Amino acid sequence: MIELKNINFRYTGGTDAGGLENIDLTLPNGQVILLCGQSGCGKTTLTRLINGLIPNYYDGELTGEVLLNGENISQLPLYETAKYVGSVFQNPRTQFFTVDSTSELAFGCENQGLSENEIVERIKFTAEQFGIEALMGKNIFCLSGGEKQKIACASVSVSDPPIIVLDEPSSNLDISATEDLRRMIQLWKKQGKTVVIAEHRLYYLRNLIDRVLYLKDGKIEKDFSAPEALALSAEQQIKMGLRPFNIFEFPVSIHPCADQQCFECTSFRFSYIKQHDALHIDSLSLPQGGIIAVIGHNGAGKSTFARCLCGLEKHCKGIVNINGGQYNRKQRLSRCYMVMQDVNHQLFTESTEEEMLLSMKEPEPSKAEQMLKRLDLLPFKDRHPMALSGGQKQRVAIATALISNREILVFDEPTSGLDLQHMKEVAKELTAIQDMGKTSLVITHDYELIVSCCTYVLHLEHGEIQEQYILDEKGLQRLKEFFMETR
Repeated sequence: MIELKNINFRYTGGTDAGGLENIDLTLPNGQVILLCGQSGCGKTTLTRLINGLIPNYYDGELTGEVLLNGENISQLPLYETAKYVGSVFQNPRTQFFTVDSTSELAFGCENQGLSENEIVERIKFTAEQFGIEALMGKNIFCLSGGEKQKIACASVSVSDPPIIVLDEPSSNLDISATEDLRRMIQLWKKQGKTVVIAEHRLYYLRNLIDRVLYLKDGKIEKDFSAPEALALSAEQQIKMGLRPFNIFEFPVSIHPCADQQCFECTSFRFSYIKQHDALHIDSLSLPQGGIIAVIGHNGAGKSTFARCLCGLEKHCKGIVNINGGQYNRKQRLSRCYMVMQDVNHQLFTESTEEEMLLSMKEPEPSKAEQMLKRLDLLPFKDRHPMALSGGQKQRVAIATALISNREILVFDEPTSGLDLQHMKEVAKELTAIQDMGKTSLVITHDYELIVSCCTYVLHLEHGEIQEQYILDEKGLQRLKEFFMETR
């Protein structure tokens, strides 16, 4: 049993966002508990208290007690807490300690001092349970996002902790990988484990949860049973700032493309070392000035296509024709801007304001402040980008793209880890880009984002074009069929 008694917490040197106030909570053994609410409401902070990262890793002012079976977690060293609580983070790469998958599963067991035979048996049993035998012995960094998440979940499960904490575990997963995650949580539930999940995407949890805690401004605003939460209408959930438990109940805004010019991509071929073609597109025509959703399963070639389009892959010799002009790879570097899926790779400066100024041809602090304000980032103007939350970093990277004033903007999973409000703000900014006559390509698994603003769909699989269509009424039905097929 987990008990939080009169918990108050505020991060050192930060704003009130993410803090907690007057939390009294009891979590019985064996429940699946969903923590939901807008970004900054305190969900992640609550998970960090349960797994001991607060106060052992994150500094702040903490009062009250967090008890695990009557023992104060905050007074235990992390290696002791790890025997009882396993954690899966939003970005699984941040929790890997080894290079190959088998060693990663063995790592936690070795730290517990288990015998070699027992470790081997546990790895074999866990791999069979999770259906990941084919992933054993693989280089972790050659795996897809969904496969990395499976290894992260298995590496926690193999140590057999009674409590498992997940923080935004589906944010970088496609629908199929999210279904695999759902099955893993279902397995833990059958094993009688306590599972605490902080999440913005709710649809995959609807048949798993026992309880829903809705947080607002650091407080538990509502404590729902599963039937009570699922009885809420889509309108009520959206009003609370939540994504609906049924994604197809999300309101649709159709933005059909008017007749418009197209730009052409020719000879887009690319292969990674020792692999077959990751991308093989001889000819592709896309609407200029549209908001193009690029969909497909993990590993379909979406990010590879985006990198080739922006000129980031030296060995892709493809040509882009825009308004009668032909642009090779080097020329496209100055006409395109890409926000990567892992934004940590493109945040370079000491403050969010400096990130804005770095992306502008002529640095103007007043315009940088306006952009930060538009994306709710002005309070973090002087904060180091790497000290921000995952969702805040994502919005900083999006802001740098918007202020760069490039002709083609490419966003790779721009709403991963974002709540409903900030997803809507991204959709609003994409629409504003379209009104300026610019073209946006949005690589996404986010159905709600697509139906909020996109005008066209490009579906890739195995590095090739599966289909492409205007997002009108007929196109919407095709989009729904794709999401239903992969659920």
